[in-house]
Parts: sequence; C-alpha cells; structure tokens
Amino acid sequence: MSILKFDNLSKSFGSGTHATHVLKNIDLEVAEGEFLVILGFSGTGKTTLINLMAGLEAPTKGSATFKGKPITGPGPERGVIFQSYSLMPWLTVSGNVGLAVDTVFPGLSKAKKAEKVAHYVQMVGLGHAAARRPAELSGGMRQRVNVARALAMNPEMLLLDEPLSALDALTRANLADEIEQIWEQDKKTCVLITNDVDEAIILADRIIALNPDGTLGEEFRVTIPRPRDRSAMNSDEAFKHLRAEVTKYLMDVGIEAKVEGTRLLPEVTPIHSLPAAVKTAQKTMIDERFLNFSQLHKIYPTPKGPLTVVEDFDLKIDRGEFISLIGHSGCGKSTVLTMAAGLNSISKGAIKLDGRHVEGADPERAVVFQSPNLFPWLSAKENVAIGADKVYPRASQAERQDVVEYYLERVGLADAMDKPAAEMSNGMQQRVGIARAFALSPKLLLLDEPFGMLDSLTRWELQEVLMEVWSRTKVTAICVTHDVDEAILLADRVVMMTNGPQATIGKITHVDLPRPRTRKALLEHPDYYAYRQEVLDFLEEYEHGAKPKPKTQTMAAE
Repeated sequence: MSILKFDNLSKSFGSGTHATHVLKNIDLEVAEGEFLVILGFSGTGKTTLINLMAGLEAPTKGSATFKGKPITGPGPERGVIFQSYSLMPWLTVSGNVGLAVDTVFPGLSKAKKAEKVAHYVQMVGLGHAAARRPAELSGGMRQRVNVARALAMNPEMLLLDEPLSALDALTRANLADEIEQIWEQDKKTCVLITNDVDEAIILADRIIALNPDGTLGEEFRVTIPRPRDRSAMNSDEAFKHLRAEVTKYLMDVGIEAKVEGTRLLPEVTPIHSLPAAVKTAQKTMIDERFLNFSQLHKIYPTPKGPLTVVEDFDLKIDRGEFISLIGHSGCGKSTVLTMAAGLNSISKGAIKLDGRHVEGADPERAVVFQSPNLFPWLSAKENVAIGADKVYPRASQAERQDVVEYYLERVGLADAMDKPAAEMSNGMQQRVGIARAFALSPKLLLLDEPFGMLDSLTRWELQEVLMEVWSRTKVTAICVTHDVDEAILLADRVVMMTNGPQATIGKITHVDLPRPRTRKALLEHPDYYAYRQEVLDFLEEYEHGAKPKPKTQTMAAE
C-alpha cells in the first residue's frame, strides 16, 4: 500500500521566459515501510523533490498526496533530516531533542517528555553526551542529534536530505549503518536523497535515479538480504553486479564528453626545465627513483614535548608514476604532501626530486588542494594565466595564452574561460585548479583530496577529467585521498599509512590494471574487487584508532 504519491508532478521557479524547470512529470509511489533512495547528480532537483514530500514546496503542476490527502504544508507525520544540522547552539543535546517533543506532544507530562527524549538520545548513541552543547560535538554527533530529533516526533515517514554528505567517510559509513538499524527496529517509511552509490545499495529496497533534466530515470530493485555488511558486500556478486549497473547508468546519463580537444599544446619551455625544448629536457630527467622520500620525519614541538606526526616514511617513485596515498584522518597524509610541496619544513630525513633536494615551494611542484583558492574576481583564463605567465618567461603572450586555453579546454571549460570564478560551481572551480596545475608543466603534481568537497558523482566526472589530462602528460603525481575507489582508479601504486601519531607506511599495493582507465571498465575487471579488498582490509584493521605493527619496511620502500 502506498503512503506517498506524486502524480504527473512538475516544479518550476520563476515564470514565463524566466522560468527554471527543476522537476518534470514525476510519477512516484512510495510504499508503506519501504526504504527508497533517490540517487542523482548535484543540480538535478533532489532537494526540491524532498521539499515537495515534506510540504516545504508546492508543485507547479500535478499533485502530491500523503495517505490519499493533498500535502499542503509540513506536518509531524513527515520528519525531515537535512544536510545541515540546524541545532540551537545554546541548548544541550537533550534540549534540542526536547524542542521536537514539546512541539508534537504538548499534552505529555514533564516526566514522560524527559523519558521520550532520553529514549531517542540513547537510540542514536548519545546518552553519554546528553548534557553537551552543539559546539562540543563532532560533525557526526551533531547529525545524530538531528536524527534523534526527527525520530522523537514519532513520524510515520522519515525524509533524509543528504544527511551524511558533510561527514568524513568513516563517520558517514557508521551513521548510515545506524540509520539502517533504526529503520529495521521501527520499519518507518524512509526516503533518502544521496549521491553515493554504495550508501544507496546498503540502505535501499529500491533505488530510483534522478536524471539531469529533472525527470525520473531508471529504477533498481535491491534484493540483497539484510543486514548488509559493507566489508562482505565487496565479495558479493549481486552487490558487484548492481553497483556496476547503477554506476553505468549514472555515468551514461550524467557524464558525457564535454571537450572537443581542438587546440594543440605549443612547444614552449617552462622556467624550471633545462634550456632546451621540453622533450629534450625531459630526456635528461632521472627515470628511476625520480622522487625519493628517505627516512622522512615530521616533528612538532608541544608543551608536553616533541610530537612525531610522521616517522620513517621511505618511498621511491619512478618518473611518470601515479601514487595514491590513503589512510584514516590524522595519519599524516597531507603532512607528507605539504613537505613534498616545500610548504612544510622537514624535521628529519630528506626528499629528493630529479636528483635535487626539495627546499621551499617551487612551480616545478604544482599543488591542487581541496579548495581551489581562486581569485574570485578573475576569470578562469586569468586565474590559470597567473602561474603560466611566470613559468614560461621566454614564450610570447600568444603562446602562453595557448597553454592556458589548451588546459582549460581539456578540463571541460572551453565555453567558460571568461567566466569569473565567483560565478562558478565548486566543481567548475576545481576544474580551473586542475588546469592551473597542469599549465605549470610541473615535474611533480601533488593533489590533496582534490575532490573531497564535491558530491560523489561530480567527483567521478573530475576523476575522469584528471585521468584524461594526466594520460597526455604522464606527469609524476601523488594524490592524497580517503576514497578507496578513487585511490585504485588513479594509481599505479596505493600507499597505505598507519594511524598517527608516528604514522608511517603500512602497506603498498601495486595496481596492475590496464590504462587508460574508466570507472565503468574497472568495475567489470575481474581483479578490481581484489585490489579493493586489500585496501579495505588494511583500513578496517586501523579503523578504531588501533596501531597494529606496521608491515615490513622492505615492502614499504619498494
């Protein structure tokens, strides 16, 4: 029996020629007790869809009904959990949950209200933090308060609008598991909006894709038995098949070739190359051990004495290799990267690039950070040109402009080169950051969680862009990431770090998968999930802050 129904529903904003059509002709029924996941790219209208279910928006055309009655506004029978926490900062955990109880159950006695609040605070694992205020909580704990508050209203239906997207990967996975457990206990009807395919499969009875044009796309039934253990899923054939099917569909409808590749890269000499043509200069570079981390340490002084964040980091990288550096938060990944960039001093040991010690920042080492740090008043072209103008002093203005435009075209911004950075989405800004790094013709490309601020599907798109541009340059690269699939997709070797402090290399996995790589092709490769399992096993070993004995340094130094 359906509890919520959309009948030929459309939603537009604005009117006449200025109207923006967000959702088009949506026919949707949600069954009572069902866990439905709506999956799609940013900007496809997912939040608008959940707002229509919640009664926070009214349809422009068609109807939205709950239990056969028109949805005319918000109601306690439909509890909403948003991406942002929206907690009252002056109230405790119990106080924030109590607000919902007071609103929905005004007739209850004070003791009964307190009992109800305590029950839901305990249910989300915050009994120990009931008296804390939001400022004293982590992001994951704040989102748990949100969940408890929605549950305390005893809704018939839970609407979850990307509630986990602002959390780190580990917290996100743990909270998703808790949401599934709560749903199993109460069998409430749930609708989850997400852009994470794995999260969708773990939680859903049914997945529906939302197409970029605002129409409903393909529907996928999830018949994998519950409970669905994340680690076990990696070797489950049904999971692998469904994951490949959903991924292929989303990539087909959402990631299309965006560049024609009409420009040719001029042959100009960057300042950090030898004074000959680029190709000749590259022949004189070291091939083996092009980048050498030797007994690298980072030690910070503290009031309690020296704190060793990274110790005995030994790694030899050949020219043209792509390395992924992965590990849990706080394991020193970014510290290693910033030392390689010359932005962070080396406490002990050494880093050598092309036979010379790394000392201070230099354009021969280009860095792409999580935030692209563009000048908002400058256009994409002007932001990229700042670096290119300094790196190619002997080139003409026209040649430098050709370099800038070549890389902007390669990252899919051929039609937005003159657009100011302030008017760009996060994904577009990160494209500019990638183009800027490649335009420096660096000897070493360093990427510090470059897609960490983006939704999963935009991340896929930019991973494809990065691989396409890298395949043309074969620049030596290190990418810091917490995403297992990203690490394998990009790398020749995945370097795994133990937990900090005193973090070091725990394991190295050689990824022998064919290039050029695409996500769709890798998901169908027979070895892909074996590599994934290796990395997952290592991360699981260190998941709860444990410090198992690192693997032998002979392996680490390969």
